[in-house]
Amino acid sequence: MTVRVNGRVVTPTGVIRQGCVEWDGDRITAVAEYPTVRDGHWIVPGFVDMHTHGGGGHTFTTGDTDEARAAADFHLAHGTTTVLASLVSAPFELMRSATEAFTPLVEEGVLAGVHFEGPYLSASRCGAQNPEYLRDPSTDELTELIKLGRGAVRMVTLAPERDGALEAIRLLASQRVVAAVGHTDATYEQTQAAVAAGASVGTHLFNGMRPVHHREPGPVVALLDAPTVICELIADGVHLHDGMLTYVAATAGPDRAALITDAMAAAGMADGEYELGGQAVTVTDGVARLARDGAIAGSTLTMDAALRHAVSAGIPIADAARMVATTPARAIGLGDRVGALQVGLRADLVVLDDDLNVVRVLRGGSWVD
Repeated sequence: MTVRVNGRVVTPTGVIRQGCVEWDGDRITAVAEYPTVRDGHWIVPGFVDMHTHGGGGHTFTTGDTDEARAAADFHLAHGTTTVLASLVSAPFELMRSATEAFTPLVEEGVLAGVHFEGPYLSASRCGAQNPEYLRDPSTDELTELIKLGRGAVRMVTLAPERDGALEAIRLLASQRVVAAVGHTDATYEQTQAAVAAGASVGTHLFNGMRPVHHREPGPVVALLDAPTVICELIADGVHLHDGMLTYVAATAGPDRAALITDAMAAAGMADGEYELGGQAVTVTDGVARLARDGAIAGSTLTMDAALRHAVSAGIPIADAARMVATTPARAIGLGDRVGALQVGLRADLVVLDDDLNVVRVLRGGSWVD
């Protein structure tokens, strides 16, 4: 049975001010003008969060399936219809057990995949990652995880300057797993080598990276320069100045800039004491920091809030919608399934009011309670 929603429809090419989206079952069947509509709510594609560690008091980082379901449900209520479960640096035993636990959730459709942020990261740029678990990349470990996950392992963030990193990137690329550059002290040239080896994502650009210098551009400039790389951005007003957010959106363009939450369990929760990767985190005024040294420890962001922040910073809503849906979907190899209001894709959409607050969420053709 065909179902329709009317309003201001944000498509990959712009905004249909008087439009509609139709779906039958779990697939979009039409996106078109609907002249009888007078404005109405905004209709945007379901959000795709390619980097989040939890939310609503629940975490992905322990590899617990009940926690993962609850975290995914929390973000779904905020419009995120496609989510990767991001883990943090951990012993290999936890990486393996989390892969075993989350693979059925990926096959069920609760999760879109697993993202290992670490442990193959720079000690000097580890941020809130636990330095106890950092180590050089291991192709043996990665091969085992990829085989164990049966397609569930979708992205791995690593520092290209570590021994064995380029070999690991080449392995990941050959297995259609996204290799991301992050938490790195790499030079411009080392980052270029990683991109040449197959790295295609910059993990939360600027954060956890060697800063830009006019005599050593470092990883940020190398990633922005690379036409094959999509750069993650945390649009919460804490991780990035709004001027930097809009600069990257203009420089890389919305087709190469993806908004993420990097959220941890405290997203949607009250200030207080939390945990991330075995480390104590204190949340004050919605900002999460490690108790031991004050380093920013992920965020309390949701994707709808990221969209609102981007628009308030001056990014047009059509561009911002690409940055929260279409671009991240393409970054993780799902652009042919989700991420846009386009005929044939999964019927995922978010209805927003004039202030861009969530009114309703549709996932796979069904309204979310």
